[in-house]
Amino acid sequence: MNNSEYNKAENAVNNVGNSLQNATDKTKWKINELADKAKDYINEKRNNDQEASQEDWLDRVKANVSDAWEDIKDKADEAWEKTKDAAEDVKAEWNKKTN
Repeated sequence: MNNSEYNKAENAVNNVGNSLQNATDKTKWKINELADKAKDYINEKRNNDQEASQEDWLDRVKANVSDAWEDIKDKADEAWEKTKDAAEDVKAEWNKKTN
């Protein structure tokens, strides 16, 4: 098997790894912003003459985290498939060369 086939497989794995890292970085960013978002929520409720509640706030956070989880899950699924496909391609090429 030539190096270009290994390089293609390695590049596919690296690209997927980068996509997954970007998705997790976005989630970390959202987590770091929770204190500011909590202040914004409280101010929004106050400005609308409404009472801010922990339950309502946690529902908002849960919805936000749920969206982030879906993004991460999609990237993880993509990583799994592309890595599996690349590994199978390399294995098939190896078997072709050695048989």
